[in-house]
Amino acid sequence: MMSTREMFARMIRCEAEGEGLQGMQAVATVTMNRVHIAYGEYQRVCQGDLRKVLQQMCQYSCYKTKIGGQDNYQNIWSMTPEDIHYQVADWALAGNKISLLGESLWYMNPFRPDCPKRFPYNGTGYWLTRINNHCFYNPTSLYAQT
Repeated sequence: MMSTREMFARMIRCEAEGEGLQGMQAVATVTMNRVHIAYGEYQRVCQGDLRKVLQQMCQYSCYKTKIGGQDNYQNIWSMTPEDIHYQVADWALAGNKISLLGESLWYMNPFRPDCPKRFPYNGTGYWLTRINNHCFYNPTSLYAQT
């Protein structure tokens, strides 16, 4: 069985390898924010457990073997982490975070220059900042009801 640390390092590589060190740290920060949030869906479903956060349905495209009916070859099972991915995982597991991201719970790559003002699209997140290709979102008051 794959350790939680290795799963985290694989997810960091898969989701943010092309985003540089700050981009990988940003994705790791959001993931750990989901682990530590004291309310809402992530607390209710994942109960502060990193492994549950990583494996939660429909959260990380890297956990899908198919996207839009097409094979997804960029997934955690096909991407072996390198030292940098473990270093970023260990950095986040030690309690470090990018302070700019505050309480961000979501990120996405819009594949365009501007970030949508809301994400997820159910209105539970508002745009905070962009780091490289990813847009980052903080929870709105609606998130507490999820």
